[in-house]
Amino acid sequence: MTTDQLSTTFSALADPTRRAILARLASGEASVTELARPFEMSMPAVTKHLKVLQRAGLITQGRQAQWRPCRLEAKRLRDVANWVEQYRQFWEERLDRLGDYLKQIQAEEKKRGRRKK
Repeated sequence: MTTDQLSTTFSALADPTRRAILARLASGEASVTELARPFEMSMPAVTKHLKVLQRAGLITQGRQAQWRPCRLEAKRLRDVANWVEQYRQFWEERLDRLGDYLKQIQAEEKKRGRRKK
């Protein structure tokens, strides 16, 4: 995955309306009208959101007669998850080291407390 594609994906995910659309599509295909229903915006505004999601490769839109079903394309989300995973591992290692350090300090304080008595 190129950095440009990753930037495009993150840009598409930055908007709460687009994230809500993706959440709806996670449960199955939906028409543009169905996707627009929960939002207080015009159909052209919803269509613009869908175009951003399509350009990012997060959704595809089919054609079945008059019905144009949208469906989630999870590959780009998997790419984002893989990129984020690197940092999750980094922070888990850091937090594990911090936990070890705190245990060491607590053990030293406990020893000092026993000596004072």
